[in-house]
Amino acid sequence: MSTPITRQIVLDTETTGMNKLGVHYEGHNIIEIGAVEVINRRLTGRNFHVYIKPERLVDPEAFEVHGISDEFLEDCPSFADIADEFLEYIRGAELIIHNASFDIGFMDYEFRKLNRDIPPTETFCQITDSLAMARELFPGKRNNLDALCDRYLIDNSKRTLHGALLDAEILSDVYLAMTGGQTALAFSMEGESSNEQEQNDIQRIERPVSGLRVIRATAEEVAEHEARLDLVEKKGGHCLWRPASNDEAV
Repeated sequence: MSTPITRQIVLDTETTGMNKLGVHYEGHNIIEIGAVEVINRRLTGRNFHVYIKPERLVDPEAFEVHGISDEFLEDCPSFADIADEFLEYIRGAELIIHNASFDIGFMDYEFRKLNRDIPPTETFCQITDSLAMARELFPGKRNNLDALCDRYLIDNSKRTLHGALLDAEILSDVYLAMTGGQTALAFSMEGESSNEQEQNDIQRIERPVSGLRVIRATAEEVAEHEARLDLVEKKGGHCLWRPASNDEAV
């Protein structure tokens, strides 16, 4: 029997800002998309990253968060230019997004503006909100990305500003730790050439596999254990927790 392939895309966006009155995405645009592919809990290195020229200026408050300027975006492609490639990349995958309603709201808003009858993202992707998961695991605590990095001992020292690809990379480590209980497991990259490319742009977090701590019984505990087995053997005639004799083993 073949093992079903689980394809997940850990995704983040940056925007020109957000509408504080009414629907959060109206009047604003996506300016960066960063996504990391995970197949069967392994980073593949097949990432998606693009900067997008918006239809408006970046709000000063948003610039303070991500540092992406209007001048930088001037020669970037429009959302219409990258939409097909982006759709092909995410279609059919499970999208892992921190505060998913924010990013999905912006994505669907951008798709609608293309007037191509593209259905809502939830109809062709499964959407998992890692923020909602974190709130269930750690109720009443801070569960933003920085707080989760501290909790799971994940290095986020290069996150001086928000950036979609870097945040997606970090979130992939956080999500794998949250869902597997593996805070010290290094998930290897598939494809050495892509690994070298990513090493130049994004800090790859390497964590050694830790061994299990072995706690041995004391002499007193061993004696108590043997006494209990003597009692079991006396009452039952044999004891499953003791090695069988040669006659019993035949």
